Amino acid sequence: MLPIGLRRAFLATAVMNLCGALLFLPFAAPIRALVGVPPAEHALYLVTIAMFVFVFGVAYGYAGWTGRADELFVAVCAGGKLSFVAILVGFWLAGSVAFTAPLSAVGDLVFGLMFLTWLLSGATRV
Repeated sequence: MLPIGLRRAFLATAVMNLCGALLFLPFAAPIRALVGVPPAEHALYLVTIAMFVFVFGVAYGYAGWTGRADELFVAVCAGGKLSFVAILVGFWLAGSVAFTAPLSAVGDLVFGLMFLTWLLSGATRV
């Protein structure tokens, strides 16, 4: 079983991802523009991203609700969250997105670090 703090983190990131999935749908272009993300080329790419964000949100929710997740899943979660932050920071440093884009991923940074910390802690796992 996952510790209560990690269960809550999974539930919170599930909500964040489920809401975030909506932001990647084509109709949310004005909101993405406020964050400083450039417009997408085609709706197919936006819907594909929304689908992945949604599916991970459901998986986060399941892990939080049941209190069970194996190390590989937590590692994928940490890697995904931290990679997303790194991509936004990289594009910001290159001048391709506004500073608000990586700021919008602060939640991903926090959750990614929580997941990584749990993995590296060597906590007893069942």
